[in-house]
Amino acid sequence: MKILAISGSLRSRSSNTELLRAAQLVGDPSWTFDYYDGLALLPHFNPDHDAEGATPPEAVRDLRARIAAADALLISSPEYAHGVPGSLKNALDWLVSDAAMIGKPIALLNASERSSFAHSQLAETLRTMSTALVDQASILVPLDGRRLDAAGIAADPALAALLRTALHALAGVALSPKP
Repeated sequence: MKILAISGSLRSRSSNTELLRAAQLVGDPSWTFDYYDGLALLPHFNPDHDAEGATPPEAVRDLRARIAAADALLISSPEYAHGVPGSLKNALDWLVSDAAMIGKPIALLNASERSSFAHSQLAETLRTMSTALVDQASILVPLDGRRLDAAGIAADPALAALLRTALHALAGVALSPKP
């Protein structure tokens, strides 16, 4: 299984990014993880650049190609002012018209018990985009104030178990035969 991992944070040592890296550490060794780090490179969404006959910017074409190549997406995002970070929402706006998103299995990871608004908003946006949001794989992994890196998260038996359960639920959907 090939997973495209997207952190909604632009911070280099974000707990959301570390959570995605920990997922790779606890996941099946046969799975591959592709970490998308281009949120800051995406131009502001402009429908004129995505209309029929237009050529989307290179950064958008790269993101779309990586999504098309993935079996599933794993997204972990912080919450800013009770909402989805603008950079992540901008990426999703570029993906609304992309056929590769339709039916794509997606798991949402939430690293903070205090971040419930963005998690539900992100889920609603992804459902509206006709993705296959995997509810059993969309979980809270409570890292609040723990300042753990990926290895520390993976070494914690309770946190690692949460991640493994979510990843196996995602794999169950992503690797199931398509009708």
